[in-house]
Amino acid sequence: MDHDFNTSSLNIPPISYPNFVTSPITSPWMDARIWSRIPPRLLDRILTFLPPTAFFRARSVCKRFYALLFSPPFLDLYLQIPHQLHTWFIFFMQNVHITNMATNNTTHKPTFEAYLLNPNEASWHRVHFPLIPPGYSPSASSGGLICWVSNEPGSKSLLLSNPIIGSISPLPPTLAPRLFPSVGLAVTNSSVDVTVAGDDMVSPYAVKNLSSESFHLDNGGFYSVWGTTCCLPRLCSLESGQMVHARGKFYCMNYSPFSVLEYDVAANNWSKIQAPMRRFLRSPTLTESRGRLLLVAAVEKSKLNVPKSLRLWALQECGGAWAEVERMPHQLYLQFEEVEGCRGFTCIGHGDFVFIMIKQQENRSSSHGHGNINDNKLGLLFDFYRKNWTWIGPCPYIINDDGGDRQELVGFAYEPRLATPTSGLVDHLAAQLSSV
Repeated sequence: MDHDFNTSSLNIPPISYPNFVTSPITSPWMDARIWSRIPPRLLDRILTFLPPTAFFRARSVCKRFYALLFSPPFLDLYLQIPHQLHTWFIFFMQNVHITNMATNNTTHKPTFEAYLLNPNEASWHRVHFPLIPPGYSPSASSGGLICWVSNEPGSKSLLLSNPIIGSISPLPPTLAPRLFPSVGLAVTNSSVDVTVAGDDMVSPYAVKNLSSESFHLDNGGFYSVWGTTCCLPRLCSLESGQMVHARGKFYCMNYSPFSVLEYDVAANNWSKIQAPMRRFLRSPTLTESRGRLLLVAAVEKSKLNVPKSLRLWALQECGGAWAEVERMPHQLYLQFEEVEGCRGFTCIGHGDFVFIMIKQQENRSSSHGHGNINDNKLGLLFDFYRKNWTWIGPCPYIINDDGGDRQELVGFAYEPRLATPTSGLVDHLAAQLSSV
């Protein structure tokens, strides 16, 4: 805890320092005469304890601080020190027509700018990705890294980037040609797992959800470059494009009818899990929270005497049963339903938080303007620990432009990290493969 230190009541004569220029000092703890005498190694260790937002600002303080973020000795020192887990969310504005680039041959250079939400303080921050080339879209997030996938049909190129330092680590291109597959990413301190599934291009004009392929790399020296393939369950429909990782498995939502697809990474096997109340679900979304897989959906049973509600189920450890863990209060759901206007919603989970984000309106120039990004309510934040619901307002960095293409806000769970140990493994593997 910080304490104010006041020396005004002490009769201490001023001390002269001939080697320093005297200037007014607002706080004795920020006295430049103290900080300038700290050994660089000790100062570097102090800097490793800075919160995530400080590292974003450090890049513009001075050349030394900017270079420090890319210095291997400093990054090694950062990795040696345990840090508190920061449960944030990261959002990107993405043009809807990007998902149709392969069919209409449009050329659009998306603005690679992200918006960070700190749910503990309900504060927003902005970060740029100047090194990401055009033609890529964010697809997954894990371990402080963002996975970008190429938009062009064919073998997919993937990039892993760190938003804080702006680094980019390329992955080898996938083997099977795909259009817009679902992508799953799991990054730990010792391994990287990536799974790409669905949208197999059976011809230049047709796609089917037939297979998945996986990439694995660990610090034990073992790697598999898309060599692990598996057939998807029959008649599956992967429309969300995202996967959720929990307990060593990837999950994605299956549509028509609703079910959950589970991919066991170790066993290289896909299976189906029946969704709870699947005949009465609206906007079902999978997310992860505190190591558990959650299914969040609105329940509408019009012919039965059951009130409409928004519910959260957790997949039990047995892997086939669901248990309801939370339900939105009825009065709050009525308010949420009015704001949402049946446009649908998506969910993101991280730690104790689940963020329910309302989708935008199809026609951005409607008379009432419901669903625009700059409305008073962007979504609802649920805190599992405090058991409370909080409305989250719009991001102040997003300017709503009524002209042009409709845009959607795409979000992921994000843990700000200055460095990830496995990033060096990915770079080393890329160097090895390029030299072959």
